[in-house]
Amino acid sequence: MSQVTKGTHPLLVKYLEQLAAHPLRTKAFTTAFISFLQEVVASHIAGAPVKKPSRNAPILQHLLARARIDTRAVKLAIYGFLVSAPLSHVLVGSLQKFFAGKVGVQAKMAQIFVHNLLISPIQALAYLTSMAIINGARTKEGIARTIKTGFWPVVRTTWIVSPLSMVIAQKYIPLPLWVLYFNLIQFLVGTYFNVRVKKFKRKDIRD
Repeated sequence: MSQVTKGTHPLLVKYLEQLAAHPLRTKAFTTAFISFLQEVVASHIAGAPVKKPSRNAPILQHLLARARIDTRAVKLAIYGFLVSAPLSHVLVGSLQKFFAGKVGVQAKMAQIFVHNLLISPIQALAYLTSMAIINGARTKEGIARTIKTGFWPVVRTTWIVSPLSMVIAQKYIPLPLWVLYFNLIQFLVGTYFNVRVKKFKRKDIRD
């Protein structure tokens, strides 16, 4: 903590204190918020169609529709809280513990290799399974189709982004800030893919 407290904004210091005292809870709320925000931002960027409420609907419903906040954003927040954050907490935490105190180029390369070989595929499976359910899949076959279609594209992207972001983290980011840093990477990459998916859907509807 001493690496980042000097000259750091008080809110960030408070957040890092909560992260140190209650790591899983703090990560869960953070990931839920990021997943929610990612969906809303992607909907705005992609110009996703808005399901307009009736004229007699409460004003709050109209405000939510205007902000492009729908049930999918809420479901993604639940996914972030109950699935993504706990899974990442266990997997990445175990990786950090295993490599704690190990320095040098070989140790850093090994950390990246283990992350790509073991952690990335597990996270991809959890993500695609959750997305299939959120998008309406209710059978094993429907979930399996989503995984079959999306697994390698997701893993390949992770294999490109993860080593680059890990090298930057190892070299420039203090360990207490890794959670925030990787959440930012997750937000940017996730928003990018979400925008692409929404634009493809709009194109399919027009065609």
